[in-house]
Amino acid sequence: MTHILIIEDDTSMRALLKTLLEIERFQVSTIEISSPSDILKNISEKQPEIILMDVNLKTANGITVLREIRSSSIVNPQTRIIMTSGEDRKQECLLAGADDFLLKPYMPADLISKLHVIN
Repeated sequence: MTHILIIEDDTSMRALLKTLLEIERFQVSTIEISSPSDILKNISEKQPEIILMDVNLKTANGITVLREIRSSSIVNPQTRIIMTSGEDRKQECLLAGADDFLLKPYMPADLISKLHVIN
């Protein structure tokens, strides 16, 4: 079972994504974000195959966190990362190391499709 870590600071969105992905039979973890260092620590502990992360986090810049993930020796380099944002930041995310990007709002089927392709 593919393990997905959701890094999203909007609690409603996080809960909806978790429910959707569990219905699709993914193993899902979420984290409460208090600082950027918490994110790397949680990724290291949980070892997800896929990370679904928002660009605009309240306590951290998602692009900066993405770069830190990609340069970190404690995160598996095979971990796939899908970034999301309400702004079209696709090129910036891909250049920073994302495997894919979804522009919000997106349809659940689009997310599921990307998860199956990326995995």
